[in-house]
Amino acid sequence: MIRNLIRGIITLLFGALGFYLDYVLLRLDLLPLLKWNFSPVWTYVSMILLFACFGFLIAPVSIRSVLRLMRWLDSRLTRVPTHDLMGGAIGGIIGLIISSLFSNSFISINFFGPLLAVLLSLFLGYLGLTIGMKRKEDVLGFLNFIPRFRDRGDKQKEIKVGQNLETEDTKDQNPHYKILDTSVIIDGRIADIVKTGFIEGTLLVPSFVLEELRHIADSSDLLKRNRGRRGLDILNQISKETAIMVHIHEQDFEDINEVDSKLVRLGQVLNSPLLTNDYNLNKVAELQGVKVLNINELANSLKPIVLPGEEMLVQVMKEGKEPGQGVAYLDDGTMIVVDTGRRYMGQNVTVLVTSVLQTAAGRMIFAKPKSALEKKPMGLRSTDEVNAIG
Repeated sequence: MIRNLIRGIITLLFGALGFYLDYVLLRLDLLPLLKWNFSPVWTYVSMILLFACFGFLIAPVSIRSVLRLMRWLDSRLTRVPTHDLMGGAIGGIIGLIISSLFSNSFISINFFGPLLAVLLSLFLGYLGLTIGMKRKEDVLGFLNFIPRFRDRGDKQKEIKVGQNLETEDTKDQNPHYKILDTSVIIDGRIADIVKTGFIEGTLLVPSFVLEELRHIADSSDLLKRNRGRRGLDILNQISKETAIMVHIHEQDFEDINEVDSKLVRLGQVLNSPLLTNDYNLNKVAELQGVKVLNINELANSLKPIVLPGEEMLVQVMKEGKEPGQGVAYLDDGTMIVVDTGRRYMGQNVTVLVTSVLQTAAGRMIFAKPKSALEKKPMGLRSTDEVNAIG
């Protein structure tokens, strides 16, 4: 029923177009040049019937094309941030208002005046739309003088964590969203960090990251497949066992192929930090002005600070690379290289820290057994050993 109604409307519109075209041809006296010798009434009737039949025939194709266009627009608009939509709508309205002020001067022009007015409206409307989306912050900033919008902006700052992302108009400026990348999901430590309560806000998982995880989980390589499945399990664990919300963000960037580049772009669009342990992504994001929360840096910062001269009880686990060295470990995995510690393998021994070395891989501690330092004559001890003893 609705399709037939739309088909009838299209037919009437094409008939009206034929009437207008015939009116223009008669006013310009172009029909005699085309050797059209019929009466004006018959000319009007024939043009209306011709265009109406043409519109009736192409109506089904037009309806299908319009429906496809609407579905395409719907899929695109759902990925556009709310701020962009608001800025574009306001800009488009302003452009149409400006075009209406100039349209009156064009309408007075014979024949082509209405057409020029329509073209001007389309041009200024599109120009306002694009400017409004690109300068959305400035456009929306003018609304702050209206009390309702100002109060609304204050309320949006108090939106609770866990509310759906698409319902918040301030997400471009909200600092409570953390964007997860593939590496930090597969790593698994994020689940333990979330349980401690040190991370607040909403964890955003972009759809392209979830798609990459799915491809990894379906890989023919056993190791990759297990890593991908563990990443999916980690996401389920966080969403079910913690109070923090995990949100799947549908926005994608079809003009970018690499996932890391898409993450950086998303961080710029949402003005939100990236949660990762990828060193390369960390550096690229920082260069482009995107804040990064690196899990590895967090782990290194939580390791206990050890100063030369401190005394600790450790268990020598294995031999070191140099002759006579032994290797022990703290509870957090920090390596302690014990000089002349090979003979204490498998034993608990008290050592004195001589120096601490910070590397890109982590912190290394160099120590010597306390008993060996106490037995050594003072004149044979190095400066580090003397400082270590006190």
